[in-house]
Amino acid sequence: MTGRRAARVAALLALALLPLTAAAGDRLVVTWHPARPRIGDVAWLHLRGASETAVVEGSVGHRPLAFFPYAGGYAALVGLDIDVKPGVQPWRLAVLEPGLDPRPLTGKVTVVPRQFPVQRLTVPPGMADPDPETERRAVAEGQHLQMLYRTVSPERLWRGPFTRPVAGTEPPSGFGARRIINGKPRAAHSGADYSAPRGTPVVAANAGRVALVGDYFFPGRLVALDHGLGLYTLYFHLDSVAVAEGDRVDRGQTLGTVGATGRATGPHLHFGAQLGGARIDPAALLALRLAD
Repeated sequence: MTGRRAARVAALLALALLPLTAAAGDRLVVTWHPARPRIGDVAWLHLRGASETAVVEGSVGHRPLAFFPYAGGYAALVGLDIDVKPGVQPWRLAVLEPGLDPRPLTGKVTVVPRQFPVQRLTVPPGMADPDPETERRAVAEGQHLQMLYRTVSPERLWRGPFTRPVAGTEPPSGFGARRIINGKPRAAHSGADYSAPRGTPVVAANAGRVALVGDYFFPGRLVALDHGLGLYTLYFHLDSVAVAEGDRVDRGQTLGTVGATGRATGPHLHFGAQLGGARIDPAALLALRLAD
């Protein structure tokens, strides 16, 4: 084989090994941050190489992704639920552009195991095992919250880093804890608890819309913020509320004050986060860094 022919064959082979694209120079590249997320993490993936007119769809496992323009490409937050199994999770993307065939990408991400603590709590019997009428109320309230978390607003409302919902430097506790209440195993704790005196201001972790203000049996007085694209932050056990449903709020804006309403052993803030229906660690959300 002549040198010229060998060079041509090598060039053709190089083109064949490129990801499926409209043109050889238009490569699609996906990166994960972090590369090996843990159970309960909020990760994000970055797609480069798609045009500004592209529509990007995708999923990780069985959970769909919501993409937004970012850093010359597209990004999507990925929520890894508190009960997701460690190991390999498949991901799939499709890049749709006018006049071109869909361009698929597939891969796998490894979810790292994580150990959670066990918490033993004692509460009044009526709070641990409510009467039938109260139990029906609690179930209906829980279903209402689940319906809310499945609602995906099409606009991204948050920008920049997320901030602590209460002042201070002490880290929160309790996320993922396997709780034993009055001697009986209960569901894993899906939020992070901040100890603070009653009346301490509680602020929005980022910009969003007040999706719900309520007074529920277990969460007590609460505020839920919709940050768009399936991301919600939750503020439970409030003593007072300073916003109304439908309000637009900025990062750091006061939502209410710390209390002990609902099932609580004392004043504290239960700070939760849901992403695409996945219960994620709020600490991972606070550590999220996208340079908007």
